[in-house]
Amino acid sequence: MRPHVRWSAATGAGVTLAVVIGAWWGVLPGAVAIPLAARLLRDLPSAAVRAEQARLAADLPLAADLLAAALRAGAPVAHAADAVADALDGPLALPLRRVARALGWGAGPAEAWGHLAVAPGAQRLIDAAVRASANGGALAGVLARIADDLRADRRIAVESAGQRAGVLIVLPLGLCFLPAFVLAGLVPVVAAVLSTSALLS
Repeated sequence: MRPHVRWSAATGAGVTLAVVIGAWWGVLPGAVAIPLAARLLRDLPSAAVRAEQARLAADLPLAADLLAAALRAGAPVAHAADAVADALDGPLALPLRRVARALGWGAGPAEAWGHLAVAPGAQRLIDAAVRASANGGALAGVLARIADDLRADRRIAVESAGQRAGVLIVLPLGLCFLPAFVLAGLVPVVAAVLSTSALLS
């Protein structure tokens, strides 16, 4: 997030807090909230980074399927990774090309497949590729299972995000209605009880 956008959003949050408090002393918490909000916003990834991470996560199951298909067809691992990189032509293509290049140059499996670590959820694929190279296991079958697992994880993550969005949409409504409920519902009752007790005394 750009600095001027971050500070504008943080200032808006501080002003909103001061307005919600609704008293002159609300300026102090609002002023304290501005640098705190700016720090929180600074740590958030930018929209471009989030979009790239989402694309990497979306391409990873397809890459695992394509690698499995190429390996079943008899391609060497390095050539399979290079062919899949050409087929994907997205943000995952560069790490896959690095994997292919490292394997072609004789790098160790952990070092070569470690280039995929930039993709969210790729650690299972990396571990499976390293184990298969060490144990001589059939990497193609393992990759197909990992692709299915990654798709299931992605489906669960999307459903969870949808449920979380529903909760987050309700929170601002609650914050808007809570002061009105206090003013319209509780304040008259408290005032009536206080006035009744004053009359009785």
